[in-house]
Amino acid sequence: MKHDQIPADRRTLLRLALALGATAAVHMIAADPAGTPARPGGEPPAPAAGPPARAQAGRGSYRLRPMTSNAPPRFRPAPPPVRTRPFERLPELGSDAMVLSFDDGPDPRYTPDILATLRRYDVRAMFFVCGEMAAEHPDLLREAADDGHVVGNHSWSHPLMPKLSRGAVRDELGRTSEVIEKALGAPPLWYRAPYGAWNRNSFEIGAALGMEPMAWTVDTLDWTTPGTGTIVRRVAKGAAPGVVVLSHDAGGNRSQSVAALRRYLPALIEKGYRPTVPRRT
Repeated sequence: MKHDQIPADRRTLLRLALALGATAAVHMIAADPAGTPARPGGEPPAPAAGPPARAQAGRGSYRLRPMTSNAPPRFRPAPPPVRTRPFERLPELGSDAMVLSFDDGPDPRYTPDILATLRRYDVRAMFFVCGEMAAEHPDLLREAADDGHVVGNHSWSHPLMPKLSRGAVRDELGRTSEVIEKALGAPPLWYRAPYGAWNRNSFEIGAALGMEPMAWTVDTLDWTTPGTGTIVRRVAKGAAPGVVVLSHDAGGNRSQSVAALRRYLPALIEKGYRPTVPRRT
């Protein structure tokens, strides 16, 4: 049977399971600090008076307890509850924490410089990689992982997921997870939909592959090459506890993104922010 063809009785059971899962999620979120986040543009949690206190380098990362923690690394229907919205901010990381993320790589023209800057300031970031890029540059995946960064799944070829069949979504995410697992010895725990375009298939298949969905709070729009100063100002304006910043290390000329990181990262640290990454137990 093709994966896109599900008998009517199984469709009925799936709808019931998802409905029950949504109900269960309401109760789980109350006990789980990793529950469904606020929508983009919503008011951030109120910070303490003054800038957040600076944390010492090497401080442990916050660890999430995912709803999909029992999902296997290979595809099969994920048990409910399955998230219906991605994480957009992570306030539970702490009042001094922010998450920096980079999409579309790895690219040997830009990723090494970004890694070098992050290494210089001893901070961690998230890299959502495209499978076709990762397959060509597994050494950069290993370098990122060795430095303590989180390597996530950004699909194989960066398509618009809602336009794909269920089988095609599975191939895009599954092939990329396999490349990451081959390079790093473990499959990714996070994924980000290209263009931020999510749908039920990507949520369900991502969960079945053992991954949590991650979006962003602050979009630098660096892919439009607006100028290094503009990127720096956008990050500074959006800085707040728990925000997730979106930038790119591939997919075009990313020299402005590299230069901007060199400017805004020390400025964030000087203000007391601690760029870090979420980890799962």
